[in-house]
Amino acid sequence: QSKGKKPLFVQLVLDNIWSLYEAVMKRDKEKIEKIVTSLGLKIGARESRHADPKVHLNAICSQWLPISDAVLSMVCNKLPSPLDITAERVEKLMCVGARTFDSLPPETQELKRAFLNCSSEGTAPVIVFVSKMFAVDAKALPHNKPR
Repeated sequence: QSKGKKPLFVQLVLDNIWSLYEAVMKRDKEKIEKIVTSLGLKIGARESRHADPKVHLNAICSQWLPISDAVLSMVCNKLPSPLDITAERVEKLMCVGARTFDSLPPETQELKRAFLNCSSEGTAPVIVFVSKMFAVDAKALPHNKPR
């Protein structure tokens, strides 16, 4: 970088995104057409003629770099398989707070086996686990101090 060289990520990814952004915002039709044809995209006339250039940019980017595909493939590649979960982990997921697994009703305890099997049979129970966690720096939390 000291000799004016750009990092590889900037050269291959960011410069291309930035040039697309500039072309759309400046309404450079020739450059936009060249980018769209080189990427093999099909942009509707409605989006390309829209008064707001962000609509046109959104139409191009949603076909070129679809976020849903990227997120789904990342989840599939990075998250461990549900079949690899341990029995202790299942018990921790099924218990809230200070409750122990043994204190749960027998019907709920039977779900542990279904949880570990991850069966897709029609008779298997459907188990949904919703978790919402946010990592927050302790400095960002309120400390009951007047502002």
